[in-house]
Amino acid sequence: MNQPLARWAEAIAMRLGDEWLGEFEFPEDAELLKEILTHALSDVPDDCILLIGTGIIEVSYFEPLC
Repeated sequence: MNQPLARWAEAIAMRLGDEWLGEFEFPEDAELLKEILTHALSDVPDDCILLIGTGIIEVSYFEPLC
């Protein structure tokens, strides 16, 4: 996966992990969730791209990369 797509995958995973309601009660689990989502999204870049521009991750998140 190229570098910009890897950064999108990580950003999406972080956003989803940060939005998880259990983040504050189970911070270690939130970190695990972010790692797993980053790995999963990196393996399916076409699916990762579908999330860009949605309420999950804004198009402007990495504006300098676009």
